[in-house]
Amino acid sequence: MDILPLLCAVAVSFTGLTRGVGVLPDGPLNAAVGGTVMFTTTVTPSETPFLVVQWKFGYNNIITFNINNITAPEYESRITLFMSTGSLELRNLALNDSGEYSVGILPPGEVQKDGRTSLVVHEKVSNITVTASSTDLVESSSSVRLSCSSIGSSLSFLWINGSSEVTASDRVQLTDGGSTLTMNVTRYDQGPFSCRVSNLVSHATSDQIHLTISYGPENMNLILYPTQKYHEKGSDISMVCSADSSPAAHFTWLLNGDLQSGTEQVLNLTNIQESQSGNYSCRASNSKTLRNETSQPSVVSILVKISDASITWKTNQSIEGKSFNLSCDAAGSVFNREWRKGDVGLTPDDNMALYDKNRVLSFNSLSKKDTGDYFCKVSNPLSQDEVKYTMVVSYGPENVQIKGPSSVQLKETLTLTCSADSLPAAYIWMLNGTKIHNSSVLTKDNIEHSHHGDYICEVMNHITGRRSSASHTVSVTEKSKCSDGCIAGIVIAVLAVCAVLCGGGYMFYTKNRNLTKKLTVRDPPTEAGAEGQDNNAYAGTQEVKYADISIFQKANGGTVHLVSQSNSSDYAEIRVNNKASSASTNDAHLQRMKKPAPQPHPEPTQLYAHVQKK
Repeated sequence: MDILPLLCAVAVSFTGLTRGVGVLPDGPLNAAVGGTVMFTTTVTPSETPFLVVQWKFGYNNIITFNINNITAPEYESRITLFMSTGSLELRNLALNDSGEYSVGILPPGEVQKDGRTSLVVHEKVSNITVTASSTDLVESSSSVRLSCSSIGSSLSFLWINGSSEVTASDRVQLTDGGSTLTMNVTRYDQGPFSCRVSNLVSHATSDQIHLTISYGPENMNLILYPTQKYHEKGSDISMVCSADSSPAAHFTWLLNGDLQSGTEQVLNLTNIQESQSGNYSCRASNSKTLRNETSQPSVVSILVKISDASITWKTNQSIEGKSFNLSCDAAGSVFNREWRKGDVGLTPDDNMALYDKNRVLSFNSLSKKDTGDYFCKVSNPLSQDEVKYTMVVSYGPENVQIKGPSSVQLKETLTLTCSADSLPAAYIWMLNGTKIHNSSVLTKDNIEHSHHGDYICEVMNHITGRRSSASHTVSVTEKSKCSDGCIAGIVIAVLAVCAVLCGGGYMFYTKNRNLTKKLTVRDPPTEAGAEGQDNNAYAGTQEVKYADISIFQKANGGTVHLVSQSNSSDYAEIRVNNKASSASTNDAHLQRMKKPAPQPHPEPTQLYAHVQKK
């Protein structure tokens, strides 16, 4: 068989090849410079060798396989043809290997199979460099431009801040295909920043770049140790100031707006004094941002411990009806004063007031009920002290009274007691205008007649300057010779006899009156009888009767024995009619009694009783 006609037929067939028909995958295929690409067909491997296999790059022959193999010189040692599938491997790729590749395969007894695809050869990413317009920046007032450059083809750029991807925003711009990053920096943009470059065949990341972002000071905070508002004089305190700042802030301290000597973040105050009380604040400065910030003030109050509490008053005396003031004072830092009487707190009313921050307790008009113990408690947040004042309200005198007998017998004891509503009280006794005693109780033994009269008790109050008095009349009497029992017996006997005789006398008087009507009127008595006594009037049948009473019956059935130390007899006269006994009888009776003769009584009856003392 002549080979020439066959070759011509194959040549004609390849000249008309335009696209693959499932023999090669769709392109483009991507490969790197210096790399290898495999053009793999979709032809099923055949046990019978293909009659013809031909690869072309554009219109240029790469390799033709038939009875004789023809390989273009530039592909010598760069290609490998796989006869079972017609696939082609191309090595040591160069950028000029990019383009369109085609293949024609003629299996035995079959129609020719064609394929077409493209190859893009890329240069690998390398030599990535990142540059910054500045790395020392100030927040909110500076911007930075980061540029990324790299060797390679078809490059893509991605910026990374730490581990996060940087995306475009209001303050971030990405330009030049993403290779340039421009932003207004904040404190969170310090990095590290890196640039990741890639293409279809390779990728690489740049070295990291750090930005220094200065910011602050801000968010000032002042802490006081110990964390309390009030501190005792002589104690130690510390203050710590902090601020968000980069670089670290420089601190200064102020007291009530005046600059202090401390320049550190911590201010230590030892043995602190009252003069160091006030509003403390710290000021932070940033040399990069040129900004200053001052903290809110912290109040430090240095207090002196409360001691030596006392209550004083302007006048020496507290007198009923007078005004009176008590003043409460103490050494130290006084914050509060509280008054109480006993256990009850005092509140102002119509008669009592508190003023000068409760320092003065004022009474408009004192009364007895204001007497008592008053307490003043002086305090501050760190200490307290309390003092007591005992108020005694002086009053009186008034309601002066004298208690005691109004009559006293000779040689007995007289006791008079004087009382008055008065505090304090001094007593003076006077008898008939003469001072005789100076205490509330007057006692006199062996009373004499000269001790009778008006007893005056004068009560004086040397604090109120007032005085008042009362009087009491006392009479002095002699003792009776008859004992108390004797007197009682006489009284009882006389009453008993009188009861009996009065009844009889009344009957006698009635009979005698009837008789008198029958008689003529008698002559009046002689002048002598009238001048002395008409003793003849007692002549006749009328006699003097005597009764001896030594025992008598009591109402409850008992008896009373009248006993006397002497045997002398006392007599009592009882008139039974208007007739007189003889003068001799009466004279003898008077002689025995050693008493003047009794005078005739106008009543018609007379009775004499003899009480014998045994």
